[in-house]
Amino acid sequence: MAVALLALATRLPAIADGLMLVSAGAVWMGRDDGPPEERPLHRVYVRDFWIERHKVTNAEFAAFLNACGVASPGAERRYDADDADARIHLVPCSSGSPPDRRAPEPCAGAPTANLWMADPGFEHHPAVEVSWFGARDYCAWKKRRLPTEAEWQKAARGDDKRPYPWGTAAPTPALAVFGRGYNATERGDARPEGASPHRVEDLLGNLREWTSTALRAYPYRTDDGREPFTGAGRVVVRGASHDDPAGSLHVSTRHSYDRRGAAAGHHHVGFRCSTSEDLGGY
Repeated sequence: MAVALLALATRLPAIADGLMLVSAGAVWMGRDDGPPEERPLHRVYVRDFWIERHKVTNAEFAAFLNACGVASPGAERRYDADDADARIHLVPCSSGSPPDRRAPEPCAGAPTANLWMADPGFEHHPAVEVSWFGARDYCAWKKRRLPTEAEWQKAARGDDKRPYPWGTAAPTPALAVFGRGYNATERGDARPEGASPHRVEDLLGNLREWTSTALRAYPYRTDDGREPFTGAGRVVVRGASHDDPAGSLHVSTRHSYDRRGAAAGHHHVGFRCSTSEDLGGY
């Protein structure tokens, strides 16, 4: 029995604080039967990393805004609070108590008189209208970073050539959020059957996701200037959104934004964080 349990443990993905370990190895990038920007199918080696099981939620991003504010030290806008699609809003601190800043730590210049709060009913939905700069800064606040495009692909695809994180079965509402109306997101933790081989959830559907990689043609290389994206050129967005049709869902689908698009939030783009730090004990 002990031997069987040990064998099972060696096959299960490691988990630490909502982060899933993706072990080093090769991943299949792209596909040969897709649009030009997704060709050719090729293999890329990816080192060990950890990635958050779920997308960052409105409640989590509200805590960051309370700690750090809506603008970065470089004056980049982190969140489009005035957009009609926004699900986080600034409300007065009527109780007189300070904002709930939550760990890790507050930032210089954080607001004190008002409180950012997720709209009722949307606290656990993935955060929308977060710019690339806001996603970058949130991850840094958590002592993490945005995943590279190759890391996102490995987290979603595992070691084979599957078209979806869950395998080859056609998308259904039990596996992913797709084919919905405008801004009709859902909780990201309600479809465990749609998880990838690394047990990362909600990778395809609900919201597309920011990466730290600049757009370059395939084959993917880590030494050609695409990593990391620094604001110049176009940044890669991976995954699919709640208002994408089923036929457009594929684990290799690529989108991108120029700097202007990266500096804005979008109703169909969210994010999750990753890290290369050794979390120990796993």
